[in-house]
Amino acid sequence: MRTALEIVLWTTLALIVWTQLGYAAALALLARVLRPQRSVQSATHTAQRSGAFPNVSLIVAAHDEEAVVGAKVRNALALDYPRERLEVIVACDGCTDATAERARAAGADLVLELPRGGKIRAQDAAVVGAKGEIVAFSDANSLWEPDALRELVGAFAQERVGYACGQVRFYIDPHPASPDGAGATNQEGLYWRYEMAQRLSESRLRSITAGNGAIYATRRESYMVVDPIMGHDLSFPFNMVKRGWRAVYVPGARAREKMVPSIEGELARKRRMMSHTWPIVLRGGMLSPRGYGVGYALMILSHRVLRYATPFLHALALAANIALVAAGAGGLYVATLALQLLLLALAWLGGVVPARPLLVARYYVLTTASLALGLWDWLRHGTSAAWEAAEGTR
Repeated sequence: MRTALEIVLWTTLALIVWTQLGYAAALALLARVLRPQRSVQSATHTAQRSGAFPNVSLIVAAHDEEAVVGAKVRNALALDYPRERLEVIVACDGCTDATAERARAAGADLVLELPRGGKIRAQDAAVVGAKGEIVAFSDANSLWEPDALRELVGAFAQERVGYACGQVRFYIDPHPASPDGAGATNQEGLYWRYEMAQRLSESRLRSITAGNGAIYATRRESYMVVDPIMGHDLSFPFNMVKRGWRAVYVPGARAREKMVPSIEGELARKRRMMSHTWPIVLRGGMLSPRGYGVGYALMILSHRVLRYATPFLHALALAANIALVAAGAGGLYVATLALQLLLLALAWLGGVVPARPLLVARYYVLTTASLALGLWDWLRHGTSAAWEAAEGTR
């Protein structure tokens, strides 16, 4: 019995360390040693020098976004891209406010007023009506840097690139008004910088395993219609690979987006996100290795499957450790148990004392818990295709 508990403990701890730290280090080392052939950045720069500008339709799906949609459209029209080759489309998903009117007033080329069907179906409808050979997508509250579209579109100079996502930088309002009074405690920016470093290595070696909704694009021919509860961020990259395309990261294509001020708000946001993620993982084809090479299959396992399994790995490690100590195991096992309990204690203290190390611990524990809570929500009552803006992000 003790041997079995030891195996469970050390296996789960090893998997946690691998998915959280080891995978990123291994990726960075492989990307340096293998020196992959022509990078996305070089393809982008070559395309820019050649003056090749494909027709692009920039699509913004919006539900009750009257507060930000005008600024978004103006930002899109101000991009450093030939105006005659850029079409700006706002797809209003069952809006009950002045989103459509403000989008038109700001100069959108096409405004679709659709019944409420969710973000994915609004995007699908916009793609049907789009004229561009490249379809780009953004959130209503995301603002792009002037050269972002050039950088993003340049990735498609590589023939087999079917999907490209850019870099989103999160910021917190300097005067946040969190409904729960928690203040600006969110550590998402720190996590996101780490995530972007991994994404860069994945892109250099093969393809990324996930994107983001703030700034991404596909070829018209590679665009896929997916289940409306399964967002593009996760469902597109691995499905592109299965269909013979590459999904790449373009760090030079930059956008910025306001993030939830508090860690507790981030917990709620990620919980909602995970209720859309688990259907993709468990029944959306991610777990099927068909269409993956060995390297990409390991990326999916390491960066996605094990990452999403982290709360269950932590629970198993803690239970096995407690059982070992209760059975009389001392020394090392007392130390490992103490470290696990210390992490929980630091996370609790982070809710009382807003010191950076404590906040990082709190962010890790709560966002890890959100993975399991999202699964519980999906299994208990399913997931709606409709969405609402996260509190504090507008």
